[in-house]
Amino acid sequence: MSIHSIQITVNGQLHLVRVSGTTTLLELLRNQLHLTGTKDGCGEGDCGACTVLLDGQAVKSCLVLAVQADGSRVTTVEGLAPEGDRPHPLQEAFVEAGAVQCGYCTPGMLMAAKALLDANPEPTRDEIRAALAGNLCRCTGYAKIVTAVEQAAQQLRSPKAGAQEEGS
Repeated sequence: MSIHSIQITVNGQLHLVRVSGTTTLLELLRNQLHLTGTKDGCGEGDCGACTVLLDGQAVKSCLVLAVQADGSRVTTVEGLAPEGDRPHPLQEAFVEAGAVQCGYCTPGMLMAAKALLDANPEPTRDEIRAALAGNLCRCTGYAKIVTAVEQAAQQLRSPKAGAQEEGS
């Protein structure tokens, strides 16, 4: 088994790690970096529980080899709100809208929604549904999740949110 040294920036922190050629990004995050917010669901890219942002794009970390992420920036659910700060508007909206039930899918949903809102700050309900289509939820029925993303988008567009984001 070949071992590779890689450099990866996770949630703003540079990590130099050694991984085998078969280690997935999900395994690296959970087992070596101890970031367990990213969930291990199906291991086949079908459920979306392991969704993270890789250089700003939503990816299923169970399908990405850690060596493929060498030199990249990764954001996990732990990186949405900097330590000590209030939750990200997406996290707040999920709670307020009742979009969290068992919570297993929530980190992946949040990261897919973050990628959407970064690319499209004013998505339609259909665009939200399309962006979340690769993330499965067994509890909520999705309606409250779509509503939460709409609420977060509106909050992020407000002048008050813009000033808060600039100050962070």
